[in-house]
Amino acid sequence: MSQKRTGGTLTEMKLVRVTALLLLASPATAQAAAPTLVARDVPLQAERSLTETAPRFTMAGLHWQGAGSVEFRTRGVGGRWSGWRPAAPEDDRPDRGGSEPVAPSGWRIGNPYWTGLSDRLEVRTRGTVRRVRAFYVSSLPERVPPRTVSAAAAPAIVPRLSWGANESIRRASPSYADAVRLAIVHHTAGSSSYTRAESAAIVRGILIYHVQGNRWNDLGYNFLVDKYGQVFEGRYGGMERNVIGAHAEGFNTGSVGVAVIGTYGAAGISAAAREALVSLLAWRLDVAHVNPLSTLTAISGGNERFPRGVPVFLRAVAAHRDTGLTECPGDALYAQLNELAGETSRTGLPKLYAPDVRGAVGGPVRFTALLSAALPWTVTVTDAAGNRIATGTGMGPGVDWTWDASAAAPGTYFWAIEGGGRLLPASGTVGGKAAALAISRAVASPAVVSPNGDGYADTTTISYFLAAPATVSATVAGATLFSESKPAGEHNFGFAGETLPDGAHTILLRARNGTEVTAQVPVVVNRTLGYARVESPLVSPNGDGRLDSVRATFLLGASADVRLRVLREGKWVANVFNGPLAVGEQTLAWDGRKPHGPLRDGAYELELTATNATGVVSQRVPVLVDTQPPAARLLSLTPLRVRIGEPGRLVVKVNATWSTIDRAKAGVVTIPSPAVLRSVRVVVRDLAGNAAEPLTYP
Repeated sequence: MSQKRTGGTLTEMKLVRVTALLLLASPATAQAAAPTLVARDVPLQAERSLTETAPRFTMAGLHWQGAGSVEFRTRGVGGRWSGWRPAAPEDDRPDRGGSEPVAPSGWRIGNPYWTGLSDRLEVRTRGTVRRVRAFYVSSLPERVPPRTVSAAAAPAIVPRLSWGANESIRRASPSYADAVRLAIVHHTAGSSSYTRAESAAIVRGILIYHVQGNRWNDLGYNFLVDKYGQVFEGRYGGMERNVIGAHAEGFNTGSVGVAVIGTYGAAGISAAAREALVSLLAWRLDVAHVNPLSTLTAISGGNERFPRGVPVFLRAVAAHRDTGLTECPGDALYAQLNELAGETSRTGLPKLYAPDVRGAVGGPVRFTALLSAALPWTVTVTDAAGNRIATGTGMGPGVDWTWDASAAAPGTYFWAIEGGGRLLPASGTVGGKAAALAISRAVASPAVVSPNGDGYADTTTISYFLAAPATVSATVAGATLFSESKPAGEHNFGFAGETLPDGAHTILLRARNGTEVTAQVPVVVNRTLGYARVESPLVSPNGDGRLDSVRATFLLGASADVRLRVLREGKWVANVFNGPLAVGEQTLAWDGRKPHGPLRDGAYELELTATNATGVVSQRVPVLVDTQPPAARLLSLTPLRVRIGEPGRLVVKVNATWSTIDRAKAGVVTIPSPAVLRSVRVVVRDLAGNAAEPLTYP
């Protein structure tokens, strides 16, 4: 957000107090509701006046008309007033001339400030201010912390679905740049005294202010980072795609905007925020193949500081103040940017920078790129069918290879520059329009995923066949899972679905190489059944009082019809239970028998199945039926040795002394004994508690 540089004498101060009277529940006790925004014009006719009632709020922002400036302060529900804050004209704006309005006609727009739960706002003006409009945002914390997703090599990111973005208020589909050339760092302004639970509420509040207050298409930033190290997906359209934001007027196209939540004029960002910011920048610039320490000349799209068409020298990790008339991201954070860029350049190595292709099919085509270190590299050219046409290799800090395409048939060819290991490859096309491609054999295995952390079906594998090289992305519920260059052939990736609610979902696979194709993969998320386990995997139903039954314990996340049955080699052998059960931990017992008698010894599985409106989900737990005593034989007295036929416990009495020996495998056990051996008694029990006939002497 912006704190605009101003000059001149401050005059003609007016003070207006606005009281908010509508009651809302405290965030500590209420279930978080969808954020709301209420706009009220502030009367400026009197030195002090009250408006009509306005709601309690957690965030506030001001719009005003006139060349003067506006400041405001807010009162918390406990009666304490904040310090005065500049409303600060926004330089976080869309680019001029596009379909997204820069500002409401005739109005200057200020930053949204997180205030915490407040009930009064006071405004004072300096200079010529004809009209002031206050926007009150109520955005309360959620009780449940938002879940994160992790793309390959990316930090954990809270997707829009998890932080509660209201997708229905977005005004237009996202726009995309051809490439990302730099990252622009911001702070959001507002209080830095927020809790971890309030961070998502702040992001929701900024979204509704930007869309319903400023009339922008969506949240202005591409990403937001809080002081606790949480990273939030910002503007809709894909975290790996070149989404054009509304964060730096004149420089939105070709940049990614990252805002640290809070104000950082006097104090720098926290260690957790710094680590998260570095990880985010390292990953996102790597996706764009941009060196964080590089510089560039960007052509301004037009703003108050740089008119349209003016070339501006910028660093790849730039500050908002480098592009416009603003103090953002604050003096303290600005002073940290050079160190942050250095840390970013050292994170996630090795890397490939600035891939470039010059030439055309029918003549020489030159491929160049820079590497973060001297590495072995390969350039591969394939045709639309995936056949390798040419390959170049080398070793060093730079890629430079020319393909003699003078004899190549006209058409589209696909290229990839790779360095092996963790290096993110670069890819593209040469020779004209990309040929048609296809995604086939797209399937999830298993089709039902249960991301409850119990280790059973917590993830699924999505596999697909790509007919030609392309950039492939996967999205679900508006969140991007990855966007990467892929060669033709079979591919797969893991998916947990931990951010999704229970129910049926669709993963959308999209491949682009000049044209675009898609495929849909249905996945069901079902957390109804989890944490199935048995107290002991052994059951010995022989009536000796030891492990005569087995108890299966499991957790139901929702009420369901539950069935417990016994399988041997995948085939049904016994039904144990079939009926409705409620939410919570449940236990069912099995006596190791089938309806008409005992089962023979061997390996079995207990299969739990839960069925409700979400669908059907099951888990299997292995058990071993063992009713037979172990084989045991006394081999010798001097030394005292016993052979056992399976793992177990030996209870030994030598003369008048008792001892216990546990053995994890079958074989000969040597028992310590005195020089004079008067009597011996050995009882061998297997792990199921079955006892062999005692071995005795004399």
